[in-house]
Amino acid sequence: MLLSRARRVLIAALVLVGSLQGPLRAEAEGVLVFAAASLKTALDEIAPAFEQQSGQEVTISYAASSVLARQIQLGAPADLFISANADWMDVLQEQGLIDEASRVDLLGNGLVLIAGGDAITIGEMRPEVDLQAALDGGHLAMALVDAVPAGIYGKAALQSLGQWSRVQNQVAQTDNVRAALALVATGAAPLGIVYRSDAKVEDRVQVVATFSPDLHPPIIYPAAAILPPSAGAKAFLAHLNSEAARLVFAEQGFALPGG
Repeated sequence: MLLSRARRVLIAALVLVGSLQGPLRAEAEGVLVFAAASLKTALDEIAPAFEQQSGQEVTISYAASSVLARQIQLGAPADLFISANADWMDVLQEQGLIDEASRVDLLGNGLVLIAGGDAITIGEMRPEVDLQAALDGGHLAMALVDAVPAGIYGKAALQSLGQWSRVQNQVAQTDNVRAALALVATGAAPLGIVYRSDAKVEDRVQVVATFSPDLHPPIIYPAAAILPPSAGAKAFLAHLNSEAARLVFAEQGFALPGG
């Protein structure tokens, strides 16, 4: 049966609209990045340069690595995951959720003890340092010590020093390391354990002690594209390894691979 002229015009219009909308949707999708909370300041500075160069919008969701990994397990539409430890990335890899070929150890970091206002500098944390006395009845701010990487590393360091049993009842646990940083910055806790990079971006705190990397597992930030890998995720990951991005990471206290 021959189509009426009106129907032919309508079908042609729909085909034209569909062909136009396809590329527009692809361009608008952009890149959705799930990143550890400790990366916020650095990535907020790095992402705009990528957007300008590529024309792709980058949306970054920050939270504890454990929370983000669980969201990916539940089907969250992330394109790229940057974890603050290898364990959570390993879990996603074992479950076939990441593109193994894209996985890279992006950064490293260190742990520090911070205080607000004027505080006595301790130097390097040692077993003989009386951390409980330094708290003076207050709380030690830490990310969740059994789930969030910064808290896991911090607990391991205190256990290595023989300090954990003495201060564990005074630990104020938070959902992520930036929340622990905020407790000290606002005066809600006299001391906190955070990443070196966190202390660098908060003017209201000062580093009073450092932790030797021998006291805890290596702090590594792996990154990988989520399956199926998108071109945008791979492009942004390549940008994170660029000289310009590495300069930002270094300035904010992160360690670079091979450094």
